[in-house]
Amino acid sequence: MTRKSTLWIGVASAVFLIAVGVEIASRVRAEARLAAVTHQAAIPLVRVTTPQPDAPDQELVLPGNTQPFSDTPIYARTNGYVKKWMVDIGAHVKQGQVLAEIDSPEVDQQLRQARADLATADANLRLAQITSDRFVALFATDSVSKQDRDNAVGALDAAKATAQSRQADVARLEQLQSFEKVITPFDGVVTARNTDIGALVDAGAASASRELFHLAAIGTLRIYVAVPEPYARVTRAEAPASVTFDEFPEQKFSGKVVRNANAIDAVSRTLTVEVDVDNAKGDVMPGAYGFVHFRLAGARHTLTIPANTLLFRSEGLRVGVVRDNKAVLVPVAIDRDYGDKVEVRSGIEATDQVILDPSDSLVSGTPVRVQAETGRM
Repeated sequence: MTRKSTLWIGVASAVFLIAVGVEIASRVRAEARLAAVTHQAAIPLVRVTTPQPDAPDQELVLPGNTQPFSDTPIYARTNGYVKKWMVDIGAHVKQGQVLAEIDSPEVDQQLRQARADLATADANLRLAQITSDRFVALFATDSVSKQDRDNAVGALDAAKATAQSRQADVARLEQLQSFEKVITPFDGVVTARNTDIGALVDAGAASASRELFHLAAIGTLRIYVAVPEPYARVTRAEAPASVTFDEFPEQKFSGKVVRNANAIDAVSRTLTVEVDVDNAKGDVMPGAYGFVHFRLAGARHTLTIPANTLLFRSEGLRVGVVRDNKAVLVPVAIDRDYGDKVEVRSGIEATDQVILDPSDSLVSGTPVRVQAETGRM
């Protein structure tokens, strides 16, 4: 073998060794990169958000039945027959308006007799007055005895008492006769008519079926609401409230709290609250089923986070936060649940990165990568 051949063989060997070294180094670097990528990929990727300071205002919505401001049955105050009626159901009436007239001939006859008795008593009183004056004057001249004078004065007093009794009887019967006209006690709407011409009616409210009319004042409506004990503080007097009805889906009626029972019901643990609603236009009918909206101010110095950040563990409620590129499970206490959000009273800070949709298998100390911060809600 010549010297030249040996040289070429050495060069070829060197080139080969260099190529092998480069390949090995390339594979080592590739494996290192793969290991780094694999290790990085093994770290969970999480989305985070930051809590929102202060809770939003909330509405407490409770059902209630509307009632007229005044609601009363109208009964007859005298016995007799219905002579005529002037209004029917749905009629708007004013205070003092005549609803019906009752024919009561017995009362009319008794009144005529009482007036005649009063006239007789007045005549007897005048005669007794004249007699008494005469005997008093005669006694002053010793023309009559003291006994005669005293008898005349006593007869005058008795005549006065009889006249007063007859006058009271006439007044009573005149008042009873005035009840022949059935009068409405307040402005309102006739919601029922339970009588007709010729019907026999009795005085008083012996039975509900004997009422002649039913009257409701609907200019203002009362709504009684059973408010749960924890929210009793929102029912202070003059507190605003709004009312909605299914038949008016796009309209809210303004109202206010006028009073409450000032006592919690021991059975239902609720407070009865009255809300008055202006109904001057008569849009809402009494008995309608509505929903009363009370405004609840959000609690201050609290934080609000999405509901999908919560983890329910056996040891209690937890949320995951990112600290030093690691997930840390911290216990939290919530005040109110708004559905998609919850109000947190303690456990996290406003600067914490709270993990969204955390895995159920997440444990404290797990390295995590933050994908992006969605910012404040």
